[in-house]
Parts: sequence; C-alpha cells; structure tokens
Amino acid sequence: MTHHKKYSHLAWQLAKLSIFLYASIFFLVIYLCLNSNNCNFFAILPKIKNQGNTVLNLMEGSAVTAKQFHKSDKGNEIIFHKSKVSSFQMFISNRNKEERSGTVTQFANEETIDSASYSSIYPHPFQFLINEKDKCKQKTPFLVLLIATKADEKQCREAIRKTWGNESVVPGIKIVRLFMLGFSDKDQNENILQESRKYHDIIQQDFLDTYNNLTLKTMMGIKWIATYCNGTSFIMKTDSDVFVNTIYLIQEVLRPIKSPSQYFFTGCLMKNHEPIRNPNSKWYMPEELYPGDRYPDFCSGTGYVFSRAVVPKIVSASLKVKYVHLEDIYVALCLERQGITISPPLKPSFFNIYKVPFFTCLYSNIITSHGIDPTEQIIFWQTLQKEKHMCHK
Repeated sequence: MTHHKKYSHLAWQLAKLSIFLYASIFFLVIYLCLNSNNCNFFAILPKIKNQGNTVLNLMEGSAVTAKQFHKSDKGNEIIFHKSKVSSFQMFISNRNKEERSGTVTQFANEETIDSASYSSIYPHPFQFLINEKDKCKQKTPFLVLLIATKADEKQCREAIRKTWGNESVVPGIKIVRLFMLGFSDKDQNENILQESRKYHDIIQQDFLDTYNNLTLKTMMGIKWIATYCNGTSFIMKTDSDVFVNTIYLIQEVLRPIKSPSQYFFTGCLMKNHEPIRNPNSKWYMPEELYPGDRYPDFCSGTGYVFSRAVVPKIVSASLKVKYVHLEDIYVALCLERQGITISPPLKPSFFNIYKVPFFTCLYSNIITSHGIDPTEQIIFWQTLQKEKHMCHK
C-alpha cells in the first residue's frame, strides 16, 4: 500500500512536469512566431479574400517589407491601417449607390500577388478609394503631372491649380493634373472626397499616407498612367512644395524630343550616392533592405520627367525589384533592371532640390525649385508671367 501511494505520487509529479513542458514549448513557439518574419500569419489572407471577397488585400506582410525599414512599428503602419480602411471603403461604396458621378470608386482592377511568395517585392494590391478613369478619354494629353500630396495640404493644391498646374497653362497643349494621396483618416477623407468632386484631379488608394509609403504613392501614379492614360507623351512626377516652370519644361525640354516612344528619363541627377545607415536620418536605409555600397544613378523625387515608353518598363520591373521605401531609389532600381539610362538635364540648373532665390530671369530658365509654400507659388508664378518677356535666354 505504501509503495502504491509512492508510485501514484510520482506519476502525478511526472504528469505535472509534462504539462509544464508542453505549455512552455507552446508559448515559446508563439513567441518566436510573433517576433520573427519566418512565421507569416498573413500568408493566409489571400485565401480569406478569395472566399469572403473582403476588403483586406494581401499587403499585410508584403510590400511592407516596410517591416524592415527601421522599427517594426513603422512596418505595422499598413497592417494597422487596414481595419480602418474596410469601414471607409464601405462608406464609399454606399455613397456610390447614391451618387453616379463616376469619380469615386470602391475598387480598381488590380492584380493580386501571393504575399507569401513575393514578401519583398512590390505587388500592386491596393484599391482605389478615389479614381479618375476618364481623365484622358476625351483627348490624349501631351503631359501628365503626378503630384505627391497629403490630405492636409489643401492650400498647396489650390495654389498649384492656379499656377503651374493649371491644365490650360500652355495654349494648344493638353495637360492633365493629378494629385496622389494615400489614406489619412475618415474625417480628412470626407474633405478629400468633396475636393475631388469639385476638381476631378485626385487619385487615392488605401495605403496609409506616410513618408515611408512614398514608393506606394509614386507607383500608384505610374500604374495609373499605364492603365488609364498610356497614350500620353510625357509624365512628370513632383511634390506639392515644388515650383515647376511648366511652360519652360514643355518648350525647352519636351517639345524638341522627336518621339515619346524612345526611353527618356531626366531630372536632378544624383550620382555615386551611398546609402545612409544612420537610423536617425530621414533617408535611413537598413543594410538588410539594401546591402549595396552605392545606389544606382537616380533622379531626386522632387521632380523628374519621363516618356510614355518608360512607364510599362517601370511597372514590369516593379514585379521583380525588391521594395524599398525611398521612391526615387526604387524607381532607379527599376530603370537599372530594365537597362534604361537616365539622361542628364540639358543644363545642370534645370532641376533644383533646394529653394532657388526668386529672381524673374532666374526662374524663367529653370524647371524646378523645392521648398515653396502656397503663397510663394502664386507670387512667383504671377510675377514670372508678367516680367519674363524682359529676360534673355
């Protein structure tokens, strides 16, 4: 009887030890999964999307190799954002049933790519919240202006519409102006919807509108060209705080080009630049994201111009080039993959990444000046139009 009690007690101790060990292993596995990229819970999302036709698309864990940017919370921006977008897209869907303007759309026909297979490749999975599908239908434009902006920059957009972004600024030349936005929040987006209905010059997709997602914003615009405006001769990508001498750009740079079917890409050419490894820098590039010692030649994202022939090449390369958050570097990597050489500007003074002091005859011979506020946009433009006839080329 004593031996029986002894062995029963021993069995109970072993059972408790087994339970403890199994529980420890279980929680250890959970911990390792949550703290590594090897356990990708979001790989099943595409299946969920196919079954339930949900708004969630496979960006969680995809181009957001943004997880590798700097800190994991930046990588989580898009993941966190998706739950917000679902309700907002439902809001837009309901609005579409009430209004038949044809401007705001819930979905665009985007390709879907398995995030598990392309975890470090830019996939194109985002949906349009605002689109302008018919912008190029009536007449094929000579130039499309793709302007990166944010929801709270309404004054910048208004100033651009009145100045260099005016679609009638060059008589006889059709220009299309498009402001590119990501998602901010529901209140701001209601204002953006109203602005879009008034001007019909906004495109927006459901990625979170942050600096680290500028590549997504730029690729949205380039892919929009490929889908809805592939007949345009030239495209310029720029920012809302840049002054662009549109007239000079067309007359001195674009018109002399014999054919937009040739590969042409120019801007403020940056050569032999090294990745910045300082995590505190705005342009920080983690070594695991870009291990190279030098970037390929690239044009500053403040303003670059390219022919329509380049558009499908960038889109095609983006399906194979590893995603990086610095958009000008990413575009350069796409060009490099396709063997397209960037052309230096005709004059080094054409494209400027800094603010050029305003003098009429100086601004009459440049294309871009960076760091311009809305009031300056209007003053500089109006003064330039009044006085440029006094300047010699």
